[in-house]
Amino acid sequence: MQLFPSRDETIAGVSHALKRRERTCVEVLERCLGRIDAWEGKLHAWVSVDREGALDAARSLDLELSHGSWRGALHGIPIAIKDLIDVFGRPTAAGAPWLAHSPAGEDAMLVTRLRAAGAIILGKTVTTQFGCFDPPATRNPWNLERTPGGSSSGSAAAVASGMCLGAVGTQTGGSITRPASFCGVAGCKPSFGLVPLKGVYPAAHSLDHAGPIARSVEDLAILLEAMVSPMQQMAWRGASALEGSSLIELAVACAGPEAPFSPFPPAGKVRLGRLRGMFEARADKAALAVFEGALDRLTGAGGTIIEVSLPAEFDDVLRCHRVVMTFELAVHHGAMPPEHAGEYLPIVRGLIDEGKKISSEEYMRAKRHQERLRGRMAEVMRELDALVCPATLGAAPTPETTGDPAFNSPWSYTGLPTVSFPIGLLPEELPLSMQLVGCHSDEPTLFAAAQWCEQTLRV
Repeated sequence: MQLFPSRDETIAGVSHALKRRERTCVEVLERCLGRIDAWEGKLHAWVSVDREGALDAARSLDLELSHGSWRGALHGIPIAIKDLIDVFGRPTAAGAPWLAHSPAGEDAMLVTRLRAAGAIILGKTVTTQFGCFDPPATRNPWNLERTPGGSSSGSAAAVASGMCLGAVGTQTGGSITRPASFCGVAGCKPSFGLVPLKGVYPAAHSLDHAGPIARSVEDLAILLEAMVSPMQQMAWRGASALEGSSLIELAVACAGPEAPFSPFPPAGKVRLGRLRGMFEARADKAALAVFEGALDRLTGAGGTIIEVSLPAEFDDVLRCHRVVMTFELAVHHGAMPPEHAGEYLPIVRGLIDEGKKISSEEYMRAKRHQERLRGRMAEVMRELDALVCPATLGAAPTPETTGDPAFNSPWSYTGLPTVSFPIGLLPEELPLSMQLVGCHSDEPTLFAAAQWCEQTLRV
């Protein structure tokens, strides 16, 4: 496994080669299918692979290229979709066997947008049951005796092993960031509400997010821009320092000789707010050492690290997140189909039972806390590009768990956008990532800061 991929293993690099007709869409797809043949028997990342449909799409996209038609950076790029998200003609089982027999009548909105951008939908990847914590069969490509994390288990494992060039996951607590970190790839949980959830199976409606998993920050930006509305794309262009530029272009920094844009922000202008408190107390010592080393390298390259104090409301963030999550989960699953009640796995069943015991008054208190904390976090982040902390407590644990989402749940709760990317290996030869947290709806600044940090740490 490679922690830092070569450019020809990234969406940006493959896209450049396709546009220049140095590779074909079919060749790119066949390479991914070859990786699936080699890895899937060990990793169990896929629910289903649509070989024929993907090959038909690749041939059609090659024909478009031959006629001079280019849809953009996702043209001909094989993408995996988590099995909580509707893909036309394929069931959305959500990890529940009794849902595995009813094909979706249409694509989820985000899938429609990815197809329109030229992405090839290669298949559906494994999720934990209903996006919760019961461990899946999927294994970590870095070590088959470790978990890939959850709930976007298959998406992260598939990207890390090269079975696809990017994937879509969902997050209610830590389900994008945690598996991405455990598998040594990049992940983005966008601002709450930025990516549409029409056609996405709900876990907790006021905490659910959908977002990309890929091999680099630049690749995340390419995927995310395709998943948002045209109006949002125009807003990003309007906010850009470069006339006509987009989120993709803001994220392209130090990407090699083909990169057409200058690094943004300039070296030495990145201002990061260091989070301590639980983000230090709960971290494994080895993980904290790797993280501290990365921060030293960033300051040595001219970045500014500022100590920040979290508001008092943050002390209750994990408890209140759990109140909201379990209450909303119980609302959705309160009337379990009697004939399938026994097929609910133990942890998700326990969470539903927990949620049923929460009163409406307790839920509303947590919702008021959520709103207060969102406002206080905006104050904390004033004059910062992002907050910074480890993406996980430490290395991927053994597969009877999906790991602890404590470093991720606060951002699902507050709806703040995050980008994570690998920064090094732990003593177990397993990857660790850094997590940057941005201001709500300011993905351009967050991606620019993340791209500078990632490139600085890869030198």
